[in-house]
Amino acid sequence: MRFSSLLFITGLPAALAAFGVTEGSGYIDVDTGNQLVYRVSTSSGDITSIKYNSVEYQYSKKYTQISSGLESATVTYKTSGEYITITITTNTLTQYYVAVSGQSALYIGTHITAEPSVGELRFIARLDADKLTGSTASDARGGTAIEGSDVFTVSGQTRSKFYSSVRFIEDQVHGVTGSGVGVYMVIPGNGYETSSGGPFHRDIDNQNSPSDDGAQEVYFYMNSNHEQTESYRTGFFGPYALVFTSGIAPSSSLDISFFENLGLEGYVASSGRGKVSGTVSGVASSFTAVVGLSNSAAQYWGVASGGAFSISGVKTGTYTATLYKNELEVATGSVTVSAGKTATLTLTSTESLPTLIWQIGVPDGTPSGFLNANKFETMHPSDSRMNSWGPVTYTIGSSSESSFPMAQFVAVNNPTTIKWTATSTQTGARTLRIRTTSSYNGGRPTIQVNSWTSNTPAAPTKIDSRGVTRGTWRGLNQMYELWVLIK
Repeated sequence: MRFSSLLFITGLPAALAAFGVTEGSGYIDVDTGNQLVYRVSTSSGDITSIKYNSVEYQYSKKYTQISSGLESATVTYKTSGEYITITITTNTLTQYYVAVSGQSALYIGTHITAEPSVGELRFIARLDADKLTGSTASDARGGTAIEGSDVFTVSGQTRSKFYSSVRFIEDQVHGVTGSGVGVYMVIPGNGYETSSGGPFHRDIDNQNSPSDDGAQEVYFYMNSNHEQTESYRTGFFGPYALVFTSGIAPSSSLDISFFENLGLEGYVASSGRGKVSGTVSGVASSFTAVVGLSNSAAQYWGVASGGAFSISGVKTGTYTATLYKNELEVATGSVTVSAGKTATLTLTSTESLPTLIWQIGVPDGTPSGFLNANKFETMHPSDSRMNSWGPVTYTIGSSSESSFPMAQFVAVNNPTTIKWTATSTQTGARTLRIRTTSSYNGGRPTIQVNSWTSNTPAAPTKIDSRGVTRGTWRGLNQMYELWVLIK
C-alpha cells in the first residue's frame, strides 16, 4: 500500500525548470514559468494535476474538465514564442488551453458546433476542498438532500451549488481561497457573448461536493437550462481563465489580445468587430439603465451613465436592442454592427405609467424590497433563517413593503390579503396590475375582491427549471391586468 502511494506521488509533475512542455506516457506537463504546472491527459484532454508553488490542488478522484469529461479526444500542442496552445478535439467540440510565459494562469477557449449531450456547457475545475474554501452557501459537503439532488441541509442550514450564482453582468471574477493561495475563474470583456440568458441570467459558480469526497468545484457555466430564457448558441465561448494568486482576487481586465494570433477556430479578432454607442431616456435616475444586444449568434450589454452608453467588441450582424429599467424591459430597437465602425442607437422607454391609486413595490423586474428578497439568493425558501412567509395581510397605507412576500406558494402562504378602504373618488371600474418576474409549473395570480373572483389568466410561457428554490427570480417578466369594479 505504501509502495503504491509512492508510485502515485512520483508520477505527478514536479515544478519544471522553465516555461515549456514535457511529454510523458499518456500526458503532457505544462510549466508556465511562474509557479503553475499542470498536466493534461493526451487521451481525454482532462487536466489531471494542477500544482501551484509546488502544492497539488487538483482533486484526486475526478478531474478538471470541460462538460462532464470527453472520455476520448485528440490532443495536440504547439509552442510559439511565449505561448503554448493545447488543442483538444472531438467531432463537435474543441477545447483550447493556453499558457503564457511568466503568468500563473490557465487561459481557455471553447468552440462547439452542437450542444453537448448533457444539455449544458460548462468548464469545471475540480480542486482539493481540504486546501481550498469556497462560499458557505454552496458548501453542501455531508448534507442531506431536501429537494431533487441539488439542495441540501447542513447543520440546520440549506445549501446548494445554485446559491453561488451571480448575475452575468456582475460576475467576471469568482473563486476559492486557501492558505496563501487563491484560484479564480475570470471571464473578461465579452466572455459571455456566446452564452445565453442576457445580462441578468445567473448560473452556478462553485460548490463543495455534497458527498464527503472533498471536491471544491469552480465553474464557468457557459449555458444551461437553469431558468433559461433564451435558445442556446454555438461557436466560440470565452476567452476565460483559471488564475492562481497568493489569495487576492485578480482584476477582471485580463489582457487577452494575444488570442487574436493563435488561430483558434471561431475566434473573432478585433478587426471583425464594431461598436454600438448611443443614448437612452425615460428611465428615472433612481434605476440602473442597461442596454442589451442579442441575436442568434451573440449577446452583449452595457450600463448607461448620464443617459449615454457604449458597447465595444461587438461581432458584426443585426441585433435586437433592449432597454432595461433595472431588469424590466421598457423598450426595444434594432441595430446593425459593421467591422471597425460605430453604430448609433437611441432607445426611449415605452413603459406604461398610469395614474396610481396605490402601489406595492416598484416595477423594475426584481423582487427587491419584498419579504425575504434579501435572503433567498443564498438559501432555500424553507430555511429557518427566512422570515415567516405568512399568509400575509397587507394594509394599504400602513403596512411596510418588506412585509409583502416576494414569492407566493400555494401550499405555504396562499392567499395574500390586501386591505384597502376606498374613498368615494376611488370606486368604480379600476384596473389591478400584477407583475411577476418568474413562475413555476404554470403558476399565475387570480384575485378575489369582496365576493367577486376573477377568471384564471392564461398560463405563462413555461421555463424548464425551478427558479425561486434555486436562488433566482429572473424569468420572463409577465404583466397581468385585471379589470375590477370597486363598490
